[in-house]
Amino acid sequence: MELSMMLDYAGDPRRAADAAAELEAAGLDAVWVAEAWGFDAPTIMGYLAARTERMKIGSAILNVYSRTPALIAQTAAGLDAMSGGRALLGLGASGPQVVEGWHGKPYDKPIGRTRETVELCRRIWRRETIDHHGITDMPLPADKGGRHGKPLKILTRPVRADIPVYVAALGPANVRMTAEIADGWLPTLFVPEKADAVWGSALAAGAALRAPGLGPLRTVAGGLLAIGEDAAALRDLARPQIALYVGGMGAVGKNFYNDLAVAYGYGDAARRIQDLYLSGHKRDAAAAVPDELCELTTLCGPEGYVRERVEAFRAAGVTMLNVTPVGPEPARLLETVKNWL
Repeated sequence: MELSMMLDYAGDPRRAADAAAELEAAGLDAVWVAEAWGFDAPTIMGYLAARTERMKIGSAILNVYSRTPALIAQTAAGLDAMSGGRALLGLGASGPQVVEGWHGKPYDKPIGRTRETVELCRRIWRRETIDHHGITDMPLPADKGGRHGKPLKILTRPVRADIPVYVAALGPANVRMTAEIADGWLPTLFVPEKADAVWGSALAAGAALRAPGLGPLRTVAGGLLAIGEDAAALRDLARPQIALYVGGMGAVGKNFYNDLAVAYGYGDAARRIQDLYLSGHKRDAAAAVPDELCELTTLCGPEGYVRERVEAFRAAGVTMLNVTPVGPEPARLLETVKNWL
C-alpha cells in the first residue's frame, strides 16, 4: 500500500505545496491536487514537480467539461515530462453545481464524456493521429462549423504513453465504468466497512469487462490522520468537510455525496444536513453529521486503533492510503504510518 495526501486547496497554495514537498522525505508517495472552483490544479502541480524528486503528482480532479480531451491529454503529458514520469491524471465529471454554475457548461452525458476522455487521452499519448467523432469531434466537421481542421497527432513525444488515469466516481454506473477502463478509482467519503455493500456489485461488473493489460484496479481512499490517546476528538475536524459534500455539493436530488450517505444508511441525517446547509446554517449542518460517519471516514485515535483503521482500508481494497495529517508534526505521523504499510 502506498501513502498519499490531498493538498489543501483553500489556503495559500504555495505554502501548502512547499509543506507537501517537505513531506517527501517522510515517505509520502504521492500528492493529489484538487481544483473545484479555486486555483487551477495544473499550475500547482507543475510547481510541485519542480519542488520534488520522487513522489507522484496527481490531479483530483480535472473535470471533463471545462477542458477538451486533447487539452487534458496535453496537460497530463506536460506534467509527466516536467516531473520525469511522475504524473497521475485524476479526472471525473465533477457535479452540476460546478459545471453549470462556474464553467457555464450543460451537465450532460457525464459517464460518456469521462469514458471518451480516457480513450482519447490514451490514444493521444500513443501519438495516434486522431480522427474521432462522438461527444467530441476531432477535427470539427463541416456540418458543425468546421472549415480548416484536419486530423492531428500530438506534436511532442510524451514521456509515457500509459500515464495512469484515476477516475472519481460514486454512482453505480460510473463506478462500473471506472472498474472497466481506469487504472485507478478515487472515491470520496469512503467507509471501508460499507464499501462492498454499496459498490461491490458495480466493481465486479466492471472488472468482468476489464482489459487484462490494465492490471488490477487501484483505489485511493483515507481521511484525517491523528495518533494519540486524545486524538479521537480530532475526528470532529472532518465535520465541516463532510457537511460541505453531503449538504452543499449540488441541489436537492442532484448531490452524489448525499446519495452516498443515504446508501450508507444515514438517510435521515443526510436530509437534515442538506436542509441545514442549503438554508445557510453550515455550523448546524456540521453538527448534524453522525459521529459514526466521522469515525469511519477518518483515522484518528490511539496508535493501536489507527493501525486497525489502516488494515480496514487495506481489507476493503485500498491500494493508496490518502491521509490528511493533523497536528504540529505531520512528518512524524506520516513516517509512523508509512512503516505500517
